[in-house]
Amino acid sequence: MSIALYNTLTKRIEPLEPLDRYIVKAYFCGPTVYDHTHLGHIRAYLAFDFIKRYIVAKGYSFIHVQNITDIDDKIIKRSQEEGTTWNVIAERYTREYLEVLKALNINIDIHPTVSSHINEIIEFVQKLIDKGYAYVASSGSVYFDLSVVTDYGKLSGRISSDEWRQEEEYLHEKRHPYDFALWKASKPGEPWWESPWGRGRPGWHTECAVMSSKYLGPQFDIHGGGQDLIFPHHENEIAMAEAAFGIKPWVRYWIHVGYLTIRGEKMSKSLGNIIYAKEAIDKWGAEVLRLWTFSAHYRKQIEFNEDILNQYREVHKRLVLATESLKKIIRSSNASHKLSDSEISVLKLLEEINMQFHESMSNDFNTPKAMEALNSLITTVFRDIEPKENQALALRAYSILYSIDKVVG
Repeated sequence: MSIALYNTLTKRIEPLEPLDRYIVKAYFCGPTVYDHTHLGHIRAYLAFDFIKRYIVAKGYSFIHVQNITDIDDKIIKRSQEEGTTWNVIAERYTREYLEVLKALNINIDIHPTVSSHINEIIEFVQKLIDKGYAYVASSGSVYFDLSVVTDYGKLSGRISSDEWRQEEEYLHEKRHPYDFALWKASKPGEPWWESPWGRGRPGWHTECAVMSSKYLGPQFDIHGGGQDLIFPHHENEIAMAEAAFGIKPWVRYWIHVGYLTIRGEKMSKSLGNIIYAKEAIDKWGAEVLRLWTFSAHYRKQIEFNEDILNQYREVHKRLVLATESLKKIIRSSNASHKLSDSEISVLKLLEEINMQFHESMSNDFNTPKAMEALNSLITTVFRDIEPKENQALALRAYSILYSIDKVVG
């Protein structure tokens, strides 16, 4: 059963066909480490973790790169507010972010930071200047010239240049309102690095294009992030990477995760409706948060609701009890091995549940339907397997439960 996934670039569900037949190379946009990790962040990271786990379960190797933006306007502002340096802020919240990932059982292969890739970023920007895609402003900032790109907007669907305006605080030195910064000239009190254009620091969009391609190559399989990154961040990444490398598409599949909402509004620091990840883990536990997140399709919004989280706390309890019950039957010397006609029917039901799980996950990672399969399996254990104490049924149910758990985590 092959995997199909929705591609934001083509607006279609397409079969997963990695460039390398056996290896999927993927990049997911990570945090800007200027404040605590919150539930909105971990919703996105968990959604991508479920996708990764299922692809691995289908037999692929998976290389997962997730960046840490450790130099940014927000980090600089926070450091100035606290009277400290940018790297103190970045290191503090990077540690917390990594602790949250560990608690949630999210494993990432490569975690590049912006500050450790300055040379690669400078080389990339120079390449774009040399190829005629970028220009140096009088301030020493470098901008990408969108007027020379003919297919900008293909990811977001923003076709008119009137919809491309960005970074308007720099209109006075840009050739066009829609050009964006590749390299920002230094300002008093800000961190800087030497470059051919003077002292400065990387632009946000440049960072991900450089780091993803360094570790995954000039063309790779999957790029993901929250839906709020489609424009301008991911659109800009495509423009500069395809200009630099001369390969289209730069990324085969684009995956975007829906917002976490609270009382109908996106959870965000700017709205002040934040629930911090560590507090949520302490209150509900990582396993419950994973089950709750798994219940919503990655492309859809998920509403934070304490009553629903408490329901998934009960689901987790039932899952643990079902697992322990199966283990007890498997270990029992008195359990039957033979299957009656009714028990054969239960075995068939188990296979149908297993098929439902895989069909759901193979169809654009439909985790709500896959969650239904998991709930059906738990019900079957208590209704049909535990009372009969049949070892053959328990072994098969445990095998299916184990394989599902490898995906749900």
